[in-house]
Amino acid sequence: MKPKKTDLHRDTLAVREAVERSQYGENSEALYLTSGYVQPSAESAARRFAGDEEGFTYGRYGNPTVASFEQRLAALEGAEACISTASGMSAILMMCMGLLKAGDHVVCSHSMFGSTIKLIGTDLAKFGVESTFVSQTDVAAWQAAIQPTTRLLFAETPTNPLTEVCDIRALADIAHNAGALLCVDNCFATPALQLPIALGADIVMHSGTKYLDGQGRVMAGALCASQELVTKTFLPVLKSAGMTLAPFNAWVVLKGLETLDIRMQAQSARALQLAQWLQDHPAVARVHYPGLASHPQHALAMAQQSGSGGAVLSFEVKAAAGDEARARAFHVLDSLQVMSLSTNLGDTKTLVAHPASTSHGRLTEAQRQSAGVVQGLIRVAVGLEHLDDIQTDLDRGLLTP
Repeated sequence: MKPKKTDLHRDTLAVREAVERSQYGENSEALYLTSGYVQPSAESAARRFAGDEEGFTYGRYGNPTVASFEQRLAALEGAEACISTASGMSAILMMCMGLLKAGDHVVCSHSMFGSTIKLIGTDLAKFGVESTFVSQTDVAAWQAAIQPTTRLLFAETPTNPLTEVCDIRALADIAHNAGALLCVDNCFATPALQLPIALGADIVMHSGTKYLDGQGRVMAGALCASQELVTKTFLPVLKSAGMTLAPFNAWVVLKGLETLDIRMQAQSARALQLAQWLQDHPAVARVHYPGLASHPQHALAMAQQSGSGGAVLSFEVKAAAGDEARARAFHVLDSLQVMSLSTNLGDTKTLVAHPASTSHGRLTEAQRQSAGVVQGLIRVAVGLEHLDDIQTDLDRGLLTP
């Protein structure tokens, strides 16, 4: 008898959980490239399109390869179900379209990813969705922001790029006491380090483009939640709006999940060593990394994130504020010869970026300041290169005028 999911460890699920093999007995999960499916009968087709019978009907609605990715990620997150999308931002849009209507209210951290802030604070506002942005780490501020119309609390932990950590269990209690849901963006930690649903979250959002893929190849997004939320709330939006994950992208990320745990362990270990080195560097003013004892939420991070700080850190160069700090940061970035100047993260190659002019570039200066994204800030998503080579590459710009 085949073991149940609950009988297997997450390491095993990461390489085994998928739809059943085809009649050909493939060991590596199959890639199904098809937009349509032949139905066994007209009556069966009618039942499948009505949702009364299991079966694939059309590529926009579902695909066996995509289903394998969804099953595997749901198993790793400890969720009942998962629904995938074409990108992380489309997953957020799906969630908001499914849960919210004009007059509803959302509470978010003002330290969230810049595109998330713009989507919720600006784009959805045009359709009557109200929002309040609060301090990531101030539980009292989240509670004070609750309104009678609050339907969703949305947190990213750790945040991009300052690695601020929120108390998931406390925010879940606030949301549930208000009759709202809590969604946690688990992109930085991944289920290898953090399980938000076990801490009370209702929805876990992923940009599969990042660590789930792990090699910067394709774009993907996902929401993990209860079967009811996925089937009754999110799937209808997917069918109508078409933010569907392509089968090839799903297959790439599916295979990426097989090495997620060992990649996160190795990259997180390098990130901690790099953060410790930067903390003592004469040209560095401040380092943001949850694995450092100096991080304001270090104890919480160690409890929530399986004792790991993750693979992303950021640091501020020593310089006067404003243009001088920006110029100094640009000098460090332009001096790189090994690492990649890229706004992506989660790759096996170390990626370095200037958040104030890229990921948070569409925000106003006031919004950036509120989020702590200063001009001298540099984000490093640590890969698998030798640590000595990473340090030498950063030194090249840090130690030269």
